[in-house]
Amino acid sequence: MPDPRAATRLRSVESAEPHDIPLARRTVPTALQRRFSWRNAFIGAGGVVLVAAGAALFMPQPLRRLLAPPPVQGIKARLSIDGRLLGHFPYGEAPSADLVAIAPGVQLHRDAASALEAMQAAAAADGIDIRVLSAFRSIALQKQIFFDVKSERNQSALERAQVSAPPGFSEHSTGYAVDLGDGLAPATNLSPSFDGTDAFRWLQSNANRFHFHLSFPQANPQGVSYEPWHWRFEGSAEALKVFEAAQRLQR
Repeated sequence: MPDPRAATRLRSVESAEPHDIPLARRTVPTALQRRFSWRNAFIGAGGVVLVAAGAALFMPQPLRRLLAPPPVQGIKARLSIDGRLLGHFPYGEAPSADLVAIAPGVQLHRDAASALEAMQAAAAADGIDIRVLSAFRSIALQKQIFFDVKSERNQSALERAQVSAPPGFSEHSTGYAVDLGDGLAPATNLSPSFDGTDAFRWLQSNANRFHFHLSFPQANPQGVSYEPWHWRFEGSAEALKVFEAAQRLQR
């Protein structure tokens, strides 16, 4: 016959509340509490980091550009949605192996150099003297030109960017861009008045045959000052790829 006292004890165990468990069995040691506390805090902090990293990963590229720090030290401006800085698209520096000398101390990408030589010869046959004023410029040299002249002229970064690209954003660094002048009218060098010379008129009529295009015409969509002397070469697949963003904006 079952012992009624045993049944009573069984029911008491089954219905016991947590506080009925002996203290020695329900108390977590202090060291273990700290371990779990730090683990939970670590997991919580890690969760925040993971969420933030995930949000950055899936954030649209244009928004990431806007939130990123300024790309050029000394210029507070950030990239625009299409990747421009103060109107200028970013450009890498041409590898030295791709550059050839076209005059003492003057280099150009070999593809552009060949086309430029042919264009100058054609112009000379028509009595036009096209001179190269500037060609490839390293990013380091562009940095010096941008900031030194900015300081000399007491210009803001925005004012300076109207007439000179920030370092890392100059077409000259690609090795495909040249500044051209008229050998018979040197006073117009690097001046808007160059568009009144015979050399400029010849370029307007003939430069496209040699794959050179005016980079910054009047009222250009990049917002850069009119530069009738600045031409870029677009006569190879590589060059077209380099200037794709600028071309797309001009369409």
